[in-house]
Amino acid sequence: MKQWLKTLCVAALFSASALMASEKITITPEEAIKLIGKPGYVFVSGDSETAYEGGHIRGSRNMYAHHLHHADIMGNLKCEPFYQCPEHAEHLISSKGIKNSDVIIAYDNWRGPNATGVYSFFKSFGHEKVYVLDGGQDGIKALDPNQQKYDALKKESRKYKKMARKAKKAGDKAKAAELKAKYKEIKAKMKQLEPKLLVQRGKEPHWKHTHYKIEHPDPSRLATTKEVYEAMKDIQKNGKKSKYVIVDSRSMIEIIGERKMDNVARGGHIPASQFIEWKKVTDFKRKRSFRPKAELKKMFAHYGITPDKTVYAYCQVGAGRGSEIITALRLLGYKNVKVYSGAWDTWGNNMNLPIHR
Repeated sequence: MKQWLKTLCVAALFSASALMASEKITITPEEAIKLIGKPGYVFVSGDSETAYEGGHIRGSRNMYAHHLHHADIMGNLKCEPFYQCPEHAEHLISSKGIKNSDVIIAYDNWRGPNATGVYSFFKSFGHEKVYVLDGGQDGIKALDPNQQKYDALKKESRKYKKMARKAKKAGDKAKAAELKAKYKEIKAKMKQLEPKLLVQRGKEPHWKHTHYKIEHPDPSRLATTKEVYEAMKDIQKNGKKSKYVIVDSRSMIEIIGERKMDNVARGGHIPASQFIEWKKVTDFKRKRSFRPKAELKKMFAHYGITPDKTVYAYCQVGAGRGSEIITALRLLGYKNVKVYSGAWDTWGNNMNLPIHR
């Protein structure tokens, strides 16, 4: 605890100048596919453990974005604004076999929130090279020639399986046996291809523990509850003339308080919030984590979110839908943008803070 407190002030002094530098945030599937298995490059899945077991990029680690937020039973972050205390983060990262020198490529299926949650987590702890795979796991699968062969065989196997069932039902045992044999032949070919696929199924292995050290955390990327509260009061006082914007990136059912998650005491939203669901950022047509920059710029301008504003975005736990909004703004070059890491988990449980439904 003491070590990270000593570096916190130093990190804050350099954060403003660091933001002025050009920041590469995303990496394309075409670029990323060349780095799979290459020393010094670590792919990190931000999706759930179940999703990871159902399919993950070969050799990747699993760090479910939702679980990166370590709050107590009342939703309080012990080391706010960090998602978890640095010593705990060091242990987690080390358990994944990740080194300080590694290039992190954060990904999810392709939608973006979980990948940006991992991105926000590592960047807030000062990891230098972290990128979001824009197009995610599905983007890699689309480029893998063995995956294309596998998918074609899978489609063919289903056809023969269906035909064999029909033949059996019709009483044609000889035809059914012939079709079943063809089905088994195709399944054998699929089995041979499986080890070659870039997206594998199965549980995460145990990694050799490293000694990852957080030396230069960057708290400027995350907002405290106090910061968001002060911004809320300023917006209530000055309206559209306020220099602040608070973005609620959740679904409407959560915003109106009809649905509560993670045992949060109250449903609703932070007063004076602007509602921009994370889905407005994701490109569902192209299956990309982010829409083209021109579209994003137009969309944010429509909501009055201009580069001169200080923007705080939140969701349930910050690392996810909230980080998707903030990462999109960073892609556009916005400087004064932060993820509210405590998010609704903290705000909704604090009875001293106002809410709207």
